[in-house]
Amino acid sequence: MCGIVGYIGHRDAYPIIIKGLERLEYRGYDSAGVALFDGTKINLTKTKGKVIDLKDKSAKENVIQGTLGIGHTRWATHGVPNDINAHPHYSNSGELVIIHNGIIENYASIKEALIKRGYSFKSDTDTEVLVNLIEDIKKKENVKLGKAVQIALNQVVGAYAIAVFDKSKPNEIVVAKLGSPLAIGVGDNEFFIASDASPFIEYTNNAIYLEDEEMAVVRIGREVKVRKIKGDKIVTPYIQELQLNLEQIEKGGYEHFMLKEIYEQPNAIKDTYRGRLQSRDNFVKMSGIEDNLRKFTNANRIIIVACGTSWHAGLVAEYIFETIATVPVEVEYASEFRYRNPIINSQDVVIAISQSGETADTLAAIKLAKEKGAFVFGVCNVVGSSIARETHAGAYTHAGPEIGVASTKAFTTQITVLTLLALKLGKANGTLSNSEFNKYLLELESIPEKVEKTLLTDEHVKYIASIFKDAANFLYLGRGYNFPVALEGALKLKEISYIHAEGYPAAEMKHGPIALIDEQMPVVVIATKKGHYEKIISNIQEIKSRKGKIIAVVTQGDTQVKKLADHTIEVPETIEPLTPLLTTIPLQLLSYHIAVMRGCNVDQPRNLAKSVTVE
Repeated sequence: MCGIVGYIGHRDAYPIIIKGLERLEYRGYDSAGVALFDGTKINLTKTKGKVIDLKDKSAKENVIQGTLGIGHTRWATHGVPNDINAHPHYSNSGELVIIHNGIIENYASIKEALIKRGYSFKSDTDTEVLVNLIEDIKKKENVKLGKAVQIALNQVVGAYAIAVFDKSKPNEIVVAKLGSPLAIGVGDNEFFIASDASPFIEYTNNAIYLEDEEMAVVRIGREVKVRKIKGDKIVTPYIQELQLNLEQIEKGGYEHFMLKEIYEQPNAIKDTYRGRLQSRDNFVKMSGIEDNLRKFTNANRIIIVACGTSWHAGLVAEYIFETIATVPVEVEYASEFRYRNPIINSQDVVIAISQSGETADTLAAIKLAKEKGAFVFGVCNVVGSSIARETHAGAYTHAGPEIGVASTKAFTTQITVLTLLALKLGKANGTLSNSEFNKYLLELESIPEKVEKTLLTDEHVKYIASIFKDAANFLYLGRGYNFPVALEGALKLKEISYIHAEGYPAAEMKHGPIALIDEQMPVVVIATKKGHYEKIISNIQEIKSRKGKIIAVVTQGDTQVKKLADHTIEVPETIEPLTPLLTTIPLQLLSYHIAVMRGCNVDQPRNLAKSVTVE
């Protein structure tokens, strides 16, 4: 949530910051702003709305000069979305300027103390409180900005990624991180600051990712100085070479990032198993598992923690692990798990799933599991992310950047990694014969081609979308492995089209949802021939008898369901545990086309952020 961009160097800062903010729009936001130092004064422009509104306002006010600047896209927490609450924020003197991602939980008490000392506040934000706290400490303690930031951050409670500069020291920016991501791009006597590397990838492929409770002084003419916020320990920064390239974060001719990412799934799945799956040698190679195999084989159970789409991938994995590796699995919402007192011990394995690797609730769940002695394995997409660093071991999905807020290729690549993990464990446990193991490997290798065939249904799905785009409600039904796909399909529709939708196990329909069915209710049924096929047909007949409109996802060549459904979408045949990798594709396309036809902002749906880095 929120997007941070900063620059200090020899270039004009404004175009770098604006382009960077545009690349961070996927994170979700409701206002934007930029502050530039032109050598004499700070020029600050901010507005409710989108980055395009900020560009228009900046052009009208002609405040785009300076080689030092910071910019921000805000997702409202404290205070409604408006021009005043938008970032950046000044201190009372006008000397300090700050941008902030996160929440300062004890801001109210700090604000009260500052008001008693004569400070006033224009906004409702916790961020304005923080910048004035830094200023107050700087004056009282007579210290430099970096030290004032350090002292202030030891007094606040909450999460943050900040960038702050002092008008009197225009050769430096101070940054710090706790719970929210922050990267420093290192160029030739120039530095870039951002929530992730996408804003500066065309300028440098060298980046420093701050760890939690670290801060840095980024100063022209000197190396980046990193230190611990608590204890003042100096840290030698690790400069990482980025694998990201500019082409990956552009739309590549597609109308929306979401559609591009749906169509990237064949290659994304290949990239996920590339080098890991060796069907000729009947072998799965995953160093994160091999180095810790005993942790898995000796585990009493596996606990999967995740949020949103990643939680749905975890539900699919529950079925896969229990079938292939015969290991007990529990799937938990990370947001609930962290606030219980879960019974965990050193015999448990916790698998944490997150596309961004920065999900606040999942990170908190990881820390809790580690405190209780569990072995924690991470599955995420972003190299160098917080979850990748916090877990004992893990596996990257290698899906490439996912810019659309509604996850698509994250879901399929997470299932791919978790399937490989289950196969590795099933082989080690002896629960899979060599022939069964090889059958899974060969079929998983064929999935990208089958996803490509499924994508050929796009025009047909678009036609179905045109019929149901004005529906007020949708119901999604699935059984077994495809029950989580029903949940995921409903989530996609809700996220981007704002149509109310619910996913249910098909057998649960009689326990309540059947009351909703009438001739106005579209029901999406995942009805592949694998797993409980006859039961699904019975469910469809129950819907049909109540005049519900049935959209069925079926196995290619199906005839029985076709006779009952109003519309069918065919997917190629595969073994049951791998069906979610195919059945989810039409549901992604359906939600996409309905959202486009309704005029919704597909890549940046209202009120949502790509990476939820605050509670």
